[in-house]
Amino acid sequence: MAPQSVFEACKAGILQWQTAFNSQDAQGCAAQYHEDCTMVAKPFGTFTGTEQIQALWQQIIDQGFNNVQYSDVIWQPEGDDGFLLTSSWEMNKAFGVVHKEHWQVQADGKAVLVYDEFEVQGER
Repeated sequence: MAPQSVFEACKAGILQWQTAFNSQDAQGCAAQYHEDCTMVAKPFGTFTGTEQIQALWQQIIDQGFNNVQYSDVIWQPEGDDGFLLTSSWEMNKAFGVVHKEHWQVQADGKAVLVYDEFEVQGER
Protein backbone atom coordinates (compact mmCIF):
# COMPACT_ATOMS: atom_id res chain seq x y z
CA MET A 1 0.00 0.00 0.00
CA ALA A 2 1.34 3.43 -0.93
CA PRO A 3 2.38 5.67 1.99
CA GLN A 4 -0.41 8.18 1.22
CA SER A 5 -2.97 5.38 1.21
CA VAL A 6 -1.66 4.12 4.56
CA PHE A 7 -1.93 7.65 5.97
CA GLU A 8 -5.48 8.07 4.65
CA ALA A 9 -6.50 4.73 6.21
CA CYS A 10 -5.03 5.79 9.57
CA LYS A 11 -6.79 9.18 9.46
CA ALA A 12 -10.05 7.37 8.63
CA GLY A 13 -9.52 5.11 11.66
CA ILE A 14 -9.19 7.96 14.14
CA LEU A 15 -12.21 9.71 12.61
CA GLN A 16 -14.28 6.52 13.00
CA TRP A 17 -13.16 6.19 16.63
CA GLN A 18 -13.97 9.85 17.38
CA THR A 19 -17.36 9.59 15.69
CA ALA A 20 -18.19 6.44 17.69
CA PHE A 21 -17.13 8.03 20.98
CA ASN A 22 -19.06 11.23 20.32
CA SER A 23 -22.09 9.06 19.42
CA GLN A 24 -21.71 7.31 22.80
CA ASP A 25 -20.97 3.98 21.05
CA ALA A 26 -18.43 1.99 23.08
CA GLN A 27 -18.72 -0.98 20.73
CA GLY A 28 -17.90 1.29 17.80
CA CYS A 29 -14.87 2.60 19.71
CA ALA A 30 -13.66 -0.95 20.41
CA ALA A 31 -14.08 -1.85 16.73
CA GLN A 32 -11.18 0.51 15.95
CA TYR A 33 -8.77 -1.64 17.99
CA HIS A 34 -6.95 -4.81 16.95
CA GLU A 35 -8.26 -7.80 18.94
CA ASP A 36 -4.87 -8.10 20.73
CA CYS A 37 -4.32 -4.37 21.28
CA THR A 38 -2.87 -3.09 24.54
CA MET A 39 -4.29 0.19 25.79
CA VAL A 40 -2.51 2.07 28.57
CA ALA A 41 -5.08 4.51 29.93
CA LYS A 42 -3.57 6.64 32.70
CA PRO A 43 -4.74 6.69 35.49
CA PHE A 44 -7.22 3.84 34.82
CA GLY A 45 -4.78 1.03 34.07
CA THR A 46 -3.76 -1.26 31.23
CA PHE A 47 -6.36 -3.06 29.14
CA THR A 48 -5.72 -5.84 26.63
CA GLY A 49 -8.07 -6.96 23.89
CA THR A 50 -11.24 -5.42 22.54
CA GLU A 51 -13.48 -6.78 25.31
CA GLN A 52 -11.56 -5.01 28.10
CA ILE A 53 -11.12 -1.90 25.96
CA GLN A 54 -14.84 -1.73 25.16
CA ALA A 55 -15.69 -2.11 28.86
CA LEU A 56 -13.49 0.88 29.75
CA TRP A 57 -14.98 3.08 27.01
CA GLN A 58 -18.48 2.07 28.15
CA GLN A 59 -17.62 3.04 31.73
CA ILE A 60 -16.27 6.41 30.58
CA ILE A 61 -19.32 7.05 28.37
CA ASP A 62 -21.67 6.02 31.21
CA GLN A 63 -20.06 8.69 33.40
CA GLY A 64 -21.17 11.35 30.91
CA PHE A 65 -17.93 12.00 29.06
CA ASN A 66 -18.39 13.02 25.42
CA ASN A 67 -17.47 15.46 22.65
CA VAL A 68 -13.77 14.56 22.33
CA GLN A 69 -11.69 16.88 20.14
CA TYR A 70 -8.04 16.54 19.17
CA SER A 71 -5.47 19.34 18.80
CA ASP A 72 -1.75 19.58 18.09
CA VAL A 73 -1.97 16.30 16.18
CA ILE A 74 1.33 14.88 14.94
CA TRP A 75 1.50 11.85 12.62
CA GLN A 76 4.78 9.95 12.21
CA PRO A 77 5.23 7.04 9.78
CA GLU A 78 5.77 3.69 11.51
CA GLY A 79 7.05 0.98 9.19
CA ASP A 80 5.42 0.53 5.79
CA ASP A 81 1.92 -0.08 7.13
CA GLY A 82 1.19 2.40 9.89
CA PHE A 83 1.49 5.74 11.61
CA LEU A 84 1.97 6.91 15.18
CA LEU A 85 -0.31 9.68 16.40
CA THR A 86 0.42 12.00 19.32
CA SER A 87 -1.87 14.86 20.31
CA SER A 88 -3.64 16.81 22.96
CA TRP A 89 -7.32 16.12 23.51
CA GLU A 90 -10.22 17.61 25.40
CA MET A 91 -13.80 16.68 26.02
CA ASN A 92 -16.69 18.03 28.00
CA LYS A 93 -15.41 16.88 31.42
CA ALA A 94 -11.66 16.19 31.02
CA PHE A 95 -8.50 16.90 29.04
CA GLY A 96 -5.18 15.23 28.45
CA VAL A 97 -2.71 13.89 25.92
CA VAL A 98 -2.30 10.96 23.60
CA HIS A 99 1.23 9.72 24.22
CA LYS A 100 1.13 7.15 21.43
CA GLU A 101 -1.52 5.68 19.17
CA HIS A 102 -0.12 3.13 16.73
CA TRP A 103 -2.49 2.81 13.78
CA GLN A 104 -1.67 -0.12 11.49
CA VAL A 105 -3.31 -1.10 8.20
CA GLN A 106 -4.64 -4.66 8.22
CA ALA A 107 -5.05 -7.12 5.33
CA ASP A 108 -8.52 -5.72 4.61
CA GLY A 109 -7.08 -2.23 4.06
CA LYS A 110 -8.57 -0.82 7.26
CA ALA A 111 -6.30 0.78 9.87
CA VAL A 112 -6.84 -0.18 13.51
CA LEU A 113 -5.08 0.60 16.75
CA VAL A 114 -2.47 -1.98 17.69
CA TYR A 115 -1.29 0.11 20.67
CA ASP A 116 -2.87 3.05 22.49
CA GLU A 117 -1.44 5.09 25.35
CA PHE A 118 -3.19 8.19 26.63
CA GLU A 119 -3.43 10.17 29.85
CA VAL A 120 -6.13 12.16 31.56
CA GLN A 121 -4.38 15.25 32.91
CA GLY A 122 -7.32 17.02 34.48
CA GLU A 123 -11.03 17.51 34.81
CA ARG A 124 -13.18 20.48 33.84
